[in-house]
Amino acid sequence: MLVTPITPVIGAEISDVSLANLSPAEVAHIKELFLKHMVLVFRDQALNREQHKAFGRNFGELHIHPSKRSAESGGMKREGNDSQRSAVVNDDPELFIIDTKPDAKQSNGEAWHSDVSCEEIPPLASLLYVTKTPENDGGDTMFANMYEAYDALSDDLKTLLMNKSAFHDGEIDLRNYGIRLKPGQVYPKASHPVIPVHPETNRPYLFVNGSFTSHIEGIAKWESDMLLAGLHKFVAASPKFQCRVKWTKDTLTMWDNRCVQHHAIRDYVGYSRYGERVSVLAKQRPHAFLPAS
Repeated sequence: MLVTPITPVIGAEISDVSLANLSPAEVAHIKELFLKHMVLVFRDQALNREQHKAFGRNFGELHIHPSKRSAESGGMKREGNDSQRSAVVNDDPELFIIDTKPDAKQSNGEAWHSDVSCEEIPPLASLLYVTKTPENDGGDTMFANMYEAYDALSDDLKTLLMNKSAFHDGEIDLRNYGIRLKPGQVYPKASHPVIPVHPETNRPYLFVNGSFTSHIEGIAKWESDMLLAGLHKFVAASPKFQCRVKWTKDTLTMWDNRCVQHHAIRDYVGYSRYGERVSVLAKQRPHAFLPAS
């Protein structure tokens, strides 16, 4: 395996490996690289759906997206007309389809976010396999290292946020896509530490995002709004802890959904893009970081 870092702090391209035919030693090495680089890019992979899912299962049980669980109870209603297919189209509950048509008004993941952080136990990893890229060469994805985001905060701000929890509401994200729940349906909502500790690296990271986090609990709304707006802007405007992945046909990119945020760049209006994502369920919900006294 050839490992080429994308930046000094996040991301690596991994070549000379076939994800459809991995040895136990290769799986163990990829797990080490995953914790070190957080974003791994594998190009020129020939994977069918079962091979894609089998690779994901090396990291744990596969997560079922809440939109698939809602589909079981009758689906969700999209307001207006949008030719972008939703995740409920495909009947495989372990696959999340990203099928953006040329005339789609929106695509998935256009804001900085961590995938479905509104879950009680959010996914530990996402693995997106893109088989069609836009003809205009657009559609890159940005990734941000949230360890570095935490480290870059002032000591005073770290102290303020250390014992705080934030509320993550999945309906915020649904409304961004013009989707509303039918009567009787529910979508995940959860409270998580603003500064959790990574269960495998024991490092603290920042865990709030604009797509799902509604407020910081235990303080006035105006204070929460001010803090969240500042933190979201800080993440988006800090290239020093970001990397950019340019997709090519048959590329699989996986990222640590706990300590990484990502943002899909929508610069391909009029063109199409297709990918399939599997996510891996974490074994436990985020736990607050407790610094040594």
